Amino acid sequence: MLAKVLSCAVIGLDGVLVDVEVDVAGGMPAFSVVGLGDAAVHESRERVRSAVRNSGMRFPMQRITVNLAPADLRKAGPAYDLPIALGLLIATGQLDANLADAVFVGELSLDGSLRHTDGILPMAAVARAHGITTMYLPAEDAAEAALIDGLHIIPLTSLRALIDHLNGDHPIRPYQGQMGFTPIVPTPHVDFADVRGQEHVKRALEIAAAGGHNVLMSGPPGAGKTMLARALHAILPPLSFAEALEVTKIYSVAGQLPRDTPLIRERPFCAPHHTVSTAGLVGGGTRVKPGMITLAHRGILFLDELPEFGHRLEVLRQPLEDRIVTLSRAQGSITYPAAFMLVAAQNPCPCGWHGDPERTCTCSPTLVNRYQRRVSGPLLDRIDLHIEAPRIKYDKLSSLAAGETSAAVRERVIFARNRQTERLRQHPHCRSNADLGPAEIRAFCALDNAGQSLLKSAVQRLNLSARSYHRILRLARTIADLAGANQIAAVHVAEAIQYRPRQGE
Repeated sequence: MLAKVLSCAVIGLDGVLVDVEVDVAGGMPAFSVVGLGDAAVHESRERVRSAVRNSGMRFPMQRITVNLAPADLRKAGPAYDLPIALGLLIATGQLDANLADAVFVGELSLDGSLRHTDGILPMAAVARAHGITTMYLPAEDAAEAALIDGLHIIPLTSLRALIDHLNGDHPIRPYQGQMGFTPIVPTPHVDFADVRGQEHVKRALEIAAAGGHNVLMSGPPGAGKTMLARALHAILPPLSFAEALEVTKIYSVAGQLPRDTPLIRERPFCAPHHTVSTAGLVGGGTRVKPGMITLAHRGILFLDELPEFGHRLEVLRQPLEDRIVTLSRAQGSITYPAAFMLVAAQNPCPCGWHGDPERTCTCSPTLVNRYQRRVSGPLLDRIDLHIEAPRIKYDKLSSLAAGETSAAVRERVIFARNRQTERLRQHPHCRSNADLGPAEIRAFCALDNAGQSLLKSAVQRLNLSARSYHRILRLARTIADLAGANQIAAVHVAEAIQYRPRQGE
């Protein structure tokens, strides 16, 4: 006898419907799973066998064949345990149910209970897109699936509970998700008001947050670069619901969504150590998973001690430009989103004191030059703001005067972002000024006569590339937005130019 149950796979960040076909026939007892599954899929045979028996049902001593269709699509993970067990019960006549409009996913324990499954959100999304009305899944994943409107979510604690529900003995109520969305304002570990001195660095970080620009801070040890980078997180604008769903989908697929947090409500802050592998940074592995640059999507990727990352930094070039990362393997290509803000910090040399007026650098010129060349010119050209963070003087450190709070800075950042949102309403691929392409720059980055003259002089004197020219315009547009100006003036261009690196640096 043949039974069919609908389930889901996750390819990249997208769900794909999978038909689980179970055939029970006469012959020598055997249990085979076909359909290009990984080791976790093939191991489901033993989990299903024990779960069925421990749920009070009969496991047939016959020839069992399970096909996961389409057969040319790679399947990974234990999410097929539940549909395989259900198909087996239907094929052997122990259960009679119409499951044409339902999707089943979930990992089974040996006692028949259901365990958490990764990637529930994209699975629920693809089910809804194909007109599926009901989704059966582990109870602890119900809140995540309920983020997709239009689905009846049936939370299951065990295979036995599902059997009783389908038989009508103990019906399970659909899960009712909480309505409404309120973004979380992160509590800053360090408030801008607590940072003494470095006013020009704080101004640059405000501009970076307002336009979503990349930033590099250079300076000696102890100047506050890491502290300021972490304080930047609290002045970013809140996530929209659409952005929160994007981020949640990524963390769900990566298996890093907290069990008590079905929806991520604040922007990510990812700070990998410089020993991170290339696969850990951009994604990959035997079972391809998102890397740190995708986990930082719509948030901050903070790279401290930037030169220590070495050649791995070169893989950031394409994501910084295209806002996506494409991983190509023999079995196909997967594209992940990577619209992050790069915030980096570095010392000027190995000892950290090159150029300091009060402490002598112990590095030779050759060593300093070699250290600074660890970060390539093309990568530096993709960073909008280059800031010097010098040693903080004693009078600044000992001052009792309170600085401007992160909350006050955040209000200005939100004001500037709202102007960008209104301006870019007809350009959905652009979320902020950092996303502006050549066409949008021509449309929205008009300069007055003084600004044009100043920018022309800067391009000639600083020998700027076309990419740098466009980045100055994007940056000037953000500075004008913070000032509430419709047209970019010379003063906005002048401030944007000062954040470009000088020749010889």
